[in-house]
Amino acid sequence: MKKVKDVRKYAKQFLKSVELTEVPKAIEQLNAIATLLEKDKGFKTLMVSPVFTGAERENAIAIISHQMKMSVDVAQYLFYLSNNMVLAALGDIINAITALYMEMKKRAKAVVITPVQVSKDYEKELINSLKQVTGKDIELEFVLDPSLLGGVRIQVGSTMYDSSIKGQLGLLRDKLIKG
Repeated sequence: MKKVKDVRKYAKQFLKSVELTEVPKAIEQLNAIATLLEKDKGFKTLMVSPVFTGAERENAIAIISHQMKMSVDVAQYLFYLSNNMVLAALGDIINAITALYMEMKKRAKAVVITPVQVSKDYEKELINSLKQVTGKDIELEFVLDPSLLGGVRIQVGSTMYDSSIKGQLGLLRDKLIKG
């Protein structure tokens, strides 16, 4: 399966075709289709294989969109992706849509990796600190990783902040190797 080169182009097309207030609901609908593509090999084959015609794919999308009570905009967007033979990259396209949408709303998602559960006070402090650094409202997602030993690792977009013991030990190891 070939990699889709410019998922941002498809994400921008989506944001042009859907009302801004409808984007979160539309993303949920796209996620449902992405999950279906991931879990049902027959459906994935129908959607991405060149053996099937565009009309067959469109018919399948029409049936599923009707069954799921999908918005017309989302169904049209799926037709567009199907015609461009990029439905296999729907997961990546959804990630790009989400990032662009959050950028438009002056929001950012931070993935916080910690070895233990954090308190609500720390969570609030972290949100305030990241808001000052990024200038955006922050939405946190926590991931527990006991291998960090201590500290935290935070990813906001493509920027990684690593104050974990594991990360600091890795930096120390690199310095010792370089001499």
